[in-house]
Amino acid sequence: MGYKLTFTEVNELFNKLSKDYKIYAPKRFEKEGRYSDTDIIRYAQVNCVEDIVFEEKSTYPPKEVLMPVSQTLYYYTGKDIRECSKNDNKKILIFARPCDINAQKRQDRIYLDNGGFEDQFYKDVREKVKFICIECVEGFDTCFCVTMESNKTDDYCIAVRVLKDGMLLNVKDDVFYKYFEGNKEEEFKLKFIEKDNAPVRLPDIKDTYILEKLIKHPMWEEYNGRCVECGSCTIACSTCTCYTTRDIVYDSEGNIGERKRVEASCHIGGFDEMAGGHRFRVTAGQKMRYKVLHKVHDYKQKFGDNHMCVGCGRCTDRCPQYISMTATINKVSDAVAEIMEEK
Repeated sequence: MGYKLTFTEVNELFNKLSKDYKIYAPKRFEKEGRYSDTDIIRYAQVNCVEDIVFEEKSTYPPKEVLMPVSQTLYYYTGKDIRECSKNDNKKILIFARPCDINAQKRQDRIYLDNGGFEDQFYKDVREKVKFICIECVEGFDTCFCVTMESNKTDDYCIAVRVLKDGMLLNVKDDVFYKYFEGNKEEEFKLKFIEKDNAPVRLPDIKDTYILEKLIKHPMWEEYNGRCVECGSCTIACSTCTCYTTRDIVYDSEGNIGERKRVEASCHIGGFDEMAGGHRFRVTAGQKMRYKVLHKVHDYKQKFGDNHMCVGCGRCTDRCPQYISMTATINKVSDAVAEIMEEK
C-alpha cells in the first residue's frame, strides 16, 4: 500500500509512531566533525522529518544503534553480577539505505549464526528493529554497492522516496497500516541504483595457492608508508564487528565495577597481541591485507553467500591518508591475475 504525505503529515506520522517506536535516522551534528568547522552525520534518535539528512551519506553507519561504540554489559560487586538494565521495551525503526540494511544482515551472521553462538546482547536489540528503506538511485562518489550486490533489498517494513513537498511511502508490513488511516493513497515502486560511481573488479581467489601467494605479494608494502593505523576505516565500516571488553573498577580492591564492550579495530596496535607479546600482524601493510581480504574473500569463503563488504565507501571517505578501498580491491585483482599468469 502506498501513500503520499506532506512533510507536516510525516511529522504527524512520527508522533503516532513514537508512541510505540524509537525512530533513528542519519542526523547532522554541526561543528562536531573531524575538524572544528566541519559537521558529522551519524545515527541518532529523531523526532521530526527535518532532523533527517537524506541527501548526504551518513559519516557512520546505523550499526551504532544496535552495537554502540561503548556499551555496558553488566555490573559486578564482590557478591554478585547484575546484567545492565533492559527496561526500555520500545521497538526500533531505523531509516537506512539498501547497502546498510544488507550490512546488518552481515552483522546478523557474525553475531547470531556463527558457529552456533548467539550474542544475547545483540539479539535483544536486533529483535526490536525494523527498517525504513531510503530510496537510493544515484549513490555517492565512493560507492560500489552494485558490484557487492548490496544495492537492492526487500528487508524493510516501509520504503520512502523524498519529494520537494513531501514523501511517498510504500508500506509492506500491515502492522503499520493503522498509522496511515486517513492519509492520501498513492502507489510507488521503490527504485535502486543500477551502476556504481566507483568501478571495482573483485578478485577471483580460486585456491589456497593463489591465496598464499597473495598474502606474500609486495603490493601490501605500499601501505606501510601510507596507512597510519588510526582505525578510522573500520570504525566507519558498516560490517566490521570486532570489539574488546574493558573492566571499569570502582574500588581499590577491584571487587566493584562494570564490564563494557568497546568497539575495536584490527588496524590499531595491540589488537592481536597475545600472551608473551606475540603479534600476528605487525606492519600497516599486514593489517591492511587482513582487513581487505576479510571483506572480499574470507567471509564469503566461510559463509558461502555474499562478500562482507557492501560497498558503502565510508572507509574511503574517512581515511586521512586518502586510501581508496576501490583502488585497493582493484590492485588485489591485478595481483591475483599476475599470480595466475606465473602459475
